[in-house]
Amino acid sequence: MSKVQVFDQSGKKIKEKNAPKEIASYPVKEHLIYEAVVQYRANQRQGTAYTKTRGKVRGGGRKPWRQKGTGRARAGSIRSPLWRSGGTTFGPLPKDYSQKIPKKARRNALKSVLSSKIAEKQLIVLDSLELKEPKTKEAKDILKTLNLNSALLVDHHENKNLFLSMRNIPKVKAVDYNQVNIYDILNYNWLVFTEKAFDSFMERFK
Repeated sequence: MSKVQVFDQSGKKIKEKNAPKEIASYPVKEHLIYEAVVQYRANQRQGTAYTKTRGKVRGGGRKPWRQKGTGRARAGSIRSPLWRSGGTTFGPLPKDYSQKIPKKARRNALKSVLSSKIAEKQLIVLDSLELKEPKTKEAKDILKTLNLNSALLVDHHENKNLFLSMRNIPKVKAVDYNQVNIYDILNYNWLVFTEKAFDSFMERFK
């Protein structure tokens, strides 16, 4: 059974925890991970881009000049796409980009990524991650002590000082254990749990 290192905030190793066998022994399925990431990114798209066709642009109800005899080209509306302030041809319209994959596939993709992090020893647990007040400087000092240059920090949402202190630091993100997603795990080098959050998060796989 794979072990996960548990440290205190000063970087001192305290103990080891057993990673759930459902995750530690799970094979890394790259195609599942790929599908889950594509789905996540597609679901982030708003799809609200919108342009007006000639039928939706205000005005242009009257024919600008008669059909024949003026020497000019035929024109039926001043809102033609050929005209300034006219409609747009084949422009973007609101669209739903969201994708769906089976719940079991999403779960297995997450297990694959966690298994990979454990195998590469890029998942660590801290006994706690407490800050006296919401200060970026204090947060930076903790990250420097732990030698974390790119990390996803996971704790319970009650730890407001942690979330407020980390939000302005590049390459670092703090999230509640219920909001952990596969894209964020892959986007950061280190996955760091507090012990309480680790236990809560791993419960879903039992």
